[in-house]
Amino acid sequence: MGYRVVVVGATGNVGREMLNILAERQFPVDELAVLASRRSLGSQVSFGDKTLKTKDLDTFDFTGWDIALFAVGSDATKKYAPGAAAAGCVVIDNSSLYRYDPDVPLIVPEVNPEAIVGYSKKNIIANPNCSTAQMVVALKPLHDRARIKRVVVSTYQSVSGAGKGGMDELWDQTKSIYNPVDSKPPRLFTKQIAFNVIPHIDVFMEDGTTKEEWKMVAETKKIIDPKIKITATCVRVPVFVGHCEAINIEFEEFLDEDEARDILREAPGIMVIDKREDGGYVTPVECVGDYATFISRIRQDSTIDNGLNLWCVSDNLRKGAALNAVQIAETLGNRILKKG
Repeated sequence: MGYRVVVVGATGNVGREMLNILAERQFPVDELAVLASRRSLGSQVSFGDKTLKTKDLDTFDFTGWDIALFAVGSDATKKYAPGAAAAGCVVIDNSSLYRYDPDVPLIVPEVNPEAIVGYSKKNIIANPNCSTAQMVVALKPLHDRARIKRVVVSTYQSVSGAGKGGMDELWDQTKSIYNPVDSKPPRLFTKQIAFNVIPHIDVFMEDGTTKEEWKMVAETKKIIDPKIKITATCVRVPVFVGHCEAINIEFEEFLDEDEARDILREAPGIMVIDKREDGGYVTPVECVGDYATFISRIRQDSTIDNGLNLWCVSDNLRKGAALNAVQIAETLGNRILKKG
């Protein structure tokens, strides 16, 4: 016996990826509803070998449904998620709306699955930011061993983190570079993204950080340990899919790079590819479509007593969004709902 599952925002990048992953991982679905806004009503999406027509989110009744995976923005989530939760359907939300709510657990199943019991307060579970999700998978096993004091992270985030519009803008601008007559000025991004990098994701805050950087700090503290000090610089790069992070970690006690490598090799959700030779590391192109968070370039930081550097790469549409949401649903089913 399986679950009655709803995917909200099924026509978007993340919604379609959720459907792919539900099918790939053979999540026990008895019945599936795919919802979209009225402008996308009747659009078709794939689920395994089936083709499904989207239904109207505005009129959908969540009563009797078990789990709803929300892949829409904060505004739509704010409008529809409380009603779904009140109808008894557990909401797993991919937006930022509930991440910082103390009554809503923020879950990365490899890191803090035990926190999922807190879902009952609002019948809602939050999915973290894409850049946070892959980083905490790498940090947690190391924190358990040597206790992390401070993290300095620089991200290299693909345009798919900004949705389909971001991918379209990179594609159109790249073509226009070779055809100057057909100029494509920035629309979604603040500056040209083709053949460029932009040190600006989300809005600026009063202290000069961006909201994306703030999210990484706040979410890591909530998921792992509020005592960890974190500083982040988030950069958009001209890559379609796959986020990368250069992470510098300071520990309370010494952790040898070889031991760290062994710890990460054994940690759930991680694949270590770390050879000190040409190509002995992972780049975004190689992570696309994969479930793992890849770790490379593990090395001692000689500038501090207890420091390590590492390179972290993951498919942001998967671990950073859709995969993590489905893993939350799996954890919910195994630990809480337990049908069948």
